[in-house]
Amino acid sequence: MFLGEFSHNLDDKGRLTIPAKFRDELAGGVVITRGIDRCLSVFPRQVWATLAERIAQLPLTQRNARNFGRLMFSGAADFIPDRQGRVLIPQGLREYAGLNSEAVIIGLYDRLEIWNPELWASVKAAVEEDPESIAEQLHELGI
Repeated sequence: MFLGEFSHNLDDKGRLTIPAKFRDELAGGVVITRGIDRCLSVFPRQVWATLAERIAQLPLTQRNARNFGRLMFSGAADFIPDRQGRVLIPQGLREYAGLNSEAVIIGLYDRLEIWNPELWASVKAAVEEDPESIAEQLHELGI
């Protein structure tokens, strides 16, 4: 299970160190792809396999389904973290998420997200500013 928020630096080669507490769960490999909110999503391979199968089953006749598949698959890259727990973030994904020398890694139960620190600060502030609105929407979903 992935929980928490961590700040890390990217090295000159674009490698990012995965927080130590997550390394065992990710030792078998990760898939990094574009997230929906201009962040990057990091999935353990087994979680990715389940999600990829669901995406592949979406109807090709629906434009949004095709575009979502394009978003998720075209930029995806799979890696095995090195001995120091680092993964290479490809240049195209770094550009998509606006990553330079720093990143924020957040745990989201079954996956991680990697954020530009300034963008994450604005998203986090917006969420913290109006939690009632989110709570109402979650109630409508049965949570």
